Amino acid sequence: MHSGRHVVSNLHAHLVFVTKYRRGAFTGPMPVRCEQIMREVCAGFEVELGEFNGEDGHVRLLVHHPPKVALAKLVNSLTEVSARMLRKEFGAHVREHLQSDHSWSGSYFAGPVGGAPPAVLKQYIEQQKRPA
Repeated sequence: MHSGRHVVSNLHAHLVFVTKYRRGAFTGPMPVRCEQIMREVCAGFEVELGEFNGEDGHVRLLVHHPPKVALAKLVNSLTEVSARMLRKEFGAHVREHLQSDHSWSGSYFAGPVGGAPPAVLKQYIEQQKRPA
């Protein structure tokens, strides 16, 4: 629950980001570093990153956010900051797999967690295969 001066909310969103061209760029230490970066970005927005996982071609996040946070702005910051930092730290690997400076596809999924309880979605994300 988030509570502010005039609001009490319990908003969760399921976010999925796909790598450019769905190429398997996320290998080795990259997913762990990507999670660290995205947790830092979320903290700056006062958003809780409840779960993070994915495969070599995409990542999934479960976020708990206050109503003042526009998901589009959060998504923009998550993808831009993570792409910039990952290119800086894993430049040769990113260029080899993506053949461009863009890590993320311009498309993403953002959905409310309304039908399934957050615990069920958290379990689903935890069970995704993380690349080796």
